[in-house]
Amino acid sequence: MTYISAVISDFNFFKAIYKLKIAIYYLEINNFYIFVSIKRNIMAHTQEILSSKSEVLIEKENKYGAHNYHPLPVVLERGEGVYVWDVDGKKYYDFLSAYSAVNQGHCHPKIVQAMVDQAQKLTLTSRAFYNDKLGNYEEFVTNYFGFDKVLPMNTGAEAVETALKLCRKWAYEVKGIHENQAQIIVCENNFHGRTTTIISFSNDESARKNFGPFTDGFIKIEYDNLEALEKALESSKNIAGFLVEPIQGEAGVYVPSEGYLAKAKALCEKHNVLFIADEVQTGIARTGKLLAVHHENVQPDILILGKAISGGVYPVSAVLANNEIMNVIKPGQHGSTFGGNPVAAAVAIAALEVVKEDNLAENAERLGIILRKGLNEIAKRNDLITLVRGKGLLNAIVINCSEDSDLAWEICLKFRDNGLLAKPTHGNKIRLAPPLVMTEAQIVECLEIIEKSLNDFR
Repeated sequence: MTYISAVISDFNFFKAIYKLKIAIYYLEINNFYIFVSIKRNIMAHTQEILSSKSEVLIEKENKYGAHNYHPLPVVLERGEGVYVWDVDGKKYYDFLSAYSAVNQGHCHPKIVQAMVDQAQKLTLTSRAFYNDKLGNYEEFVTNYFGFDKVLPMNTGAEAVETALKLCRKWAYEVKGIHENQAQIIVCENNFHGRTTTIISFSNDESARKNFGPFTDGFIKIEYDNLEALEKALESSKNIAGFLVEPIQGEAGVYVPSEGYLAKAKALCEKHNVLFIADEVQTGIARTGKLLAVHHENVQPDILILGKAISGGVYPVSAVLANNEIMNVIKPGQHGSTFGGNPVAAAVAIAALEVVKEDNLAENAERLGIILRKGLNEIAKRNDLITLVRGKGLLNAIVINCSEDSDLAWEICLKFRDNGLLAKPTHGNKIRLAPPLVMTEAQIVECLEIIEKSLNDFR
């Protein structure tokens, strides 16, 4: 059996087989067993999937980093526009956009230059002193979105926490709810972050288990259900706010029924309850309008922004509201050392200018229609896709399998092999959200990649 020993000695071959979970079959001939495989082809496929350089870098993350993410196995080192390149120089279309943080495309030159220029002058003062950038940014961003005031923070979760605190303080000091009695209505299958308070009203058990005790004061209702909202609003005099994603991104790009947001806002006004829109993922032109709520001409009482407000270049988030609400915050009651720092202010102004200069909302609206039409055409030819949904360039396909299946993950691996990066969410949904600087020709090419990849699973 020397020939078998020789194959077994090829450590890299078997390492590749183990990593890829490739089944090995045997033929029995004269009491000997022969591996039925094409080694050269498998090795080539393995090299395409994971080079030794990538393996080393992935192993470092596994060894030294907390295992709080499950990344697609690709190691990126460079990005430009709609493309990213891995450590071996292979180019991919980015169809995740860092969960909509890079709407303006990777490393947009204007945004990067704004960061470099400011970083060479002044990076941080804290809010103990004034700086020459923050006031200009505050004026710019409030005029841009149509609010009186902004409270600057760094991350999306921080912004959500800020909005919750702001809503509660308004409830006690303006609406007149007794202290510690305020309640905020939220939706099932929401995703607003992973802080302790936020996961208190999540129903994602992977985010909740063994992180309690949790924060009280939240009423959970079904998303896109106006009757449930009205019932909750009528259930108590202590309702302070309604926190909602205009489209539930992490849940699988659930788009609510036409008119849901406008009617929900009207119900909130009727009951003197704040309508709080979490546009961290849906905002900044992603859905074909500057804000997703603008599809229904809704102006939130509190607006939460993050991600693409900086074009993915620097952590920036913001909470916007009018004076009646924002003025309840007094010195020392809320803040952040880095919130509103000079670099963040300069970067956010540049990023928001790019959105208008490059007509990103209009481009997202136009290309989103083309993308969904193409995906629906693929679905007619391949029953792996059971549903296509989305708005603008925030879209998802639902794969014909259970949420417990690995099929959507395997499809994303095939996308990667063919030069497109996407990721499953909630098991059997694949989010498709490229940077908004995409062209029609690139969308067509990506549709070809998607169909080619899906056809391998027939």
